[in-house]
Amino acid sequence: MAFVSPDHVRASFSAAMSDMYRAEVPQYGTLIDLVDASNAAVLARDPALADTMRRTGEIERLAGERHGAIRVGTPAELALIRRAFAVMGMIAVGYYDLAAAGVPVHSTAFRPIGQAALGANPFRVFTSLLRLELIEDERLRAEAQAILDARRIVTPGASALIDQAERDGGLDAAAATDFVAELVETFRWHATATVTADTYAHLLDAHRLIADVVSFRGPHINHLTPRALDIDAVQAAMPSAGIIPKETIEGPPRRRCPVLLRQTSFKALDEPILFPSAAGEAVPGRHTARFGEVEQRGAALTPRGRAIYDNALAAARQGEDRFGELPDDWNALRRGELAYFRYSGAPVPRVDLDAAIAAGDIQSDPLIYEDFLPVSAAGIFQSNLGAEVRAAYGAQANRAAFETALGGPVLDEFALYAAAEARSLERVVV
Repeated sequence: MAFVSPDHVRASFSAAMSDMYRAEVPQYGTLIDLVDASNAAVLARDPALADTMRRTGEIERLAGERHGAIRVGTPAELALIRRAFAVMGMIAVGYYDLAAAGVPVHSTAFRPIGQAALGANPFRVFTSLLRLELIEDERLRAEAQAILDARRIVTPGASALIDQAERDGGLDAAAATDFVAELVETFRWHATATVTADTYAHLLDAHRLIADVVSFRGPHINHLTPRALDIDAVQAAMPSAGIIPKETIEGPPRRRCPVLLRQTSFKALDEPILFPSAAGEAVPGRHTARFGEVEQRGAALTPRGRAIYDNALAAARQGEDRFGELPDDWNALRRGELAYFRYSGAPVPRVDLDAAIAAGDIQSDPLIYEDFLPVSAAGIFQSNLGAEVRAAYGAQANRAAFETALGGPVLDEFALYAAAEARSLERVVV
C-alpha cells in the first residue's frame, strides 16, 4: 500500500483549517491579505533578507505558515488529540504553565520537528488542557467534569482513520483526504451550546476560558495565526483595514536581530449563541472567544540566551529596561552561544570556522524559533477575555500530570535546536 507522507496530510489539514476559519471569521481573511501585502513589501525593500530566506528555504514556507490554538477539557481528549496529530507528523514539544498567569490551563505545542518536515509545512497547534481542579466550586467542578466526559470531540470516521493509521503505519491518498475532512469537523465552530444558560453563567463566573472549553461540542479553533516579517507594520496597518488590534505587542521589543516570538491580535468576536432549555426552546445568548492573531518569529535562544531574556522580562515588570543585555548582533549572539544557528558551506577545519564565516565561505543562519512563550500566550488569552483580570492560581505547574494525560513525554525544545545546530556543524567542520 502506498502511503502519503505525514507532511502531505499536515499541509492539506492546515489549508483546510485556514479555509474553514476564513469562512467562519471574515476578519481572518482580511488579516491574511494584510500580512501577505506587508511581507511582500518587506522582501521588496530588503533584497538581502529575501536572498537569505530563499537560501534557507524560509521563503517557501512563509505564505502558508500558520499556527492554531485549541483548548481541550479532559486527559482523554488530550490523548486523543495527540494521536490525531501524530498522523500528520505533529509531536508535542514543550510544556507551558499558564495557571501562574491566571489562566487555568497547561499546554504544549504539537508541531513537526525535523528540518525537512518544517520546511514542507510548519503548521503548529498550541493545545491547552483545562485544569478542572482549579475550579473552586466543588459542585460546579463535578458538573463540568460530567459534561466533558459525556462529549465526543472527533467524528466516528476520524476515530476509525486514526486507528487505521496506527495499525497500518500510515494512510493512502484517499484515506488521507477523508481523514482531513473528518478531523476538521472537530475544530469547527458550533453556535449552539451544550449547556443551559444558567450553567454557562456559572462557568463564566468561574473563568471565561472555562466556559469556552466546557460549553460547546468540542475544541473549536479559537485563532489561526499567519507569520509576519514586520509585525509592527502590520499592527499599525490593522485599523485602516477595519481591524482593531490589542494595545501592545507581546514578546521581545523590536530589534535589528529578531529573537523568539512576537505576537499581536485583534479583539475576540462577540458572537450569538443558543442555549438549550428544559422546555425545549432555544435561549439566545452571546459568547466571546474567537479572535485573530499575527506573529513574527525570530531566532531560537539557547538556555543562556533565554535566561537573559527571561530576566529582562521580569525586570520589565518592575519598570526596568534590561533587554539591551541581549546583544542585537548576529555574530555576538553566535559567538556568545546565546542563540542557535544552522551552518552551511564547504567543510573547513573547526579552528577556522569563525574565519570561514567572516570570509563568507560558511554561512551561519539563525534557527527560527518554532515554539511559544508562556507569558505571551497568557497575555494574548487575557486580552481576549474581556475586561476580566485574574490573579495567578495557587496551583503549581504539573508537567508530570500533563504528560500522564498526554500519554507520553513532551519533547525538550532546547534539545531539538541543539541537535539541529550540531548536525549542521558536522557537515561543515572536519
